[in-house]
Amino acid sequence: MSFASEWEQLKQGSQQDSTRMQLNGTPDGSYRPGTVGSSPTGDLKVSQKDLAAVGDAAYKVYQRLKSDGGHARASTETAKKSLSGDFELASALGHVGERWDEQLRTVLDACAHISNHLDFTKKAHAGDEQWIRVQISKIAELDKGFDERTQPQPPSKAPSNGAG
Repeated sequence: MSFASEWEQLKQGSQQDSTRMQLNGTPDGSYRPGTVGSSPTGDLKVSQKDLAAVGDAAYKVYQRLKSDGGHARASTETAKKSLSGDFELASALGHVGERWDEQLRTVLDACAHISNHLDFTKKAHAGDEQWIRVQISKIAELDKGFDERTQPQPPSKAPSNGAG
């Protein structure tokens, strides 16, 4: 079979296949970018409270894994030592213990990264919010000054020179 005929056969087969990928839409056609009811930019909203909760959960997982992961390490070492004289299983347990430690460190690092990053993000956004408040208050002061200058001023009294 030549490449061209095989390619044509594959193309025809793909047209008959009912499972297809559809980008930027839904199978029933209900999604219309830029229309009310469909959100082309997404509708995900996250508050500082949400970020804090995720960061706190990651920190709790980190603390729990750090202590409980150590228990597994100690139990594996004890079993390895007790079996080391008579069984080849001891070296396999040693291998399992090493892999456990590597995986535990990976998960601990990930939890620490999540917690630290969310703490940093929270502080950075708080700083941004403060900066924005300061800038807006400066604009409000400028506006107030412009408003004062554009208001009709009361007629000024001529200074009296004492002669009268």
